[in-house]
Amino acid sequence: MAVREPLCVLRGGGDLATGVAWHLTRQGWPVVVLELPEPLTVRRTVSLSTAVTDGEIIVQGMRGVRVDEPTEALAVTEQGDVAVLVAPGLPPPDHAQPDVVVDARMAKRNLDTCIDDAGVVVALGPGFTAGVDCHAVVETMRGPNLGRVVWMGEAQPDTGTPAELGGRSADRVVRAPASGRVEWRVDIGDVVAGGQPLGDVGGVTVQAPFDGVVRGAIRTGMRVRAGLKIGDVDPRGDPAECWKISDKALAVGNGVLEAVLTRRTRRTG
Repeated sequence: MAVREPLCVLRGGGDLATGVAWHLTRQGWPVVVLELPEPLTVRRTVSLSTAVTDGEIIVQGMRGVRVDEPTEALAVTEQGDVAVLVAPGLPPPDHAQPDVVVDARMAKRNLDTCIDDAGVVVALGPGFTAGVDCHAVVETMRGPNLGRVVWMGEAQPDTGTPAELGGRSADRVVRAPASGRVEWRVDIGDVVAGGQPLGDVGGVTVQAPFDGVVRGAIRTGMRVRAGLKIGDVDPRGDPAECWKISDKALAVGNGVLEAVLTRRTRRTG
């Protein structure tokens, strides 16, 4: 008797979630991403959430397609694509129930994920307790434990400081200097110089913190609050990196795959 492939639901479609989806789809498993109507994604060129605004996106050969109804989602996955469903909550009981749920929203706290949401529930990063909120937590902090599966307890706490990249850390993150509408003068992949105007938020100019490449930028026209992360400048200066799933996202995705395979083996063994 053929074994049905597990239906995987990812809550959130940002860059880390996309790394997770990349690993799961390579197992031949159907993947559905749940996203907000207006995602606040920064690394849009490598995030499945971009399908919400663009209709579809292809990330390293993986195609994400926007759908607006749960019934449409399964049809998309049957074609080998990832369905990106505009629905922040899990589908109601009268629709296909997921075998795997991954909370990839990176909220740094548990918003509403429950260990009973599916046979396998995995959460990314801090804010969750494995064995209580979910079956496993995957470490998202760069370092020797990146991608490691935690079966009991929590991931490392959020430090509030981005990991170093090309010798830069907190200063590579571009934050909104004021509340208001974001209007960019540059695009993802553009090479910029330190001090160069990148755009405006609520009439206040945002400048590049140093020489580099615009690695990420929230969608222009979005209304944001002061202090929100709206962009990312990569000091390594290689525009090609803007279209690659990061090593971090792939490591986290590999950890999720390990957690799912291990949990399913334990349940059926």
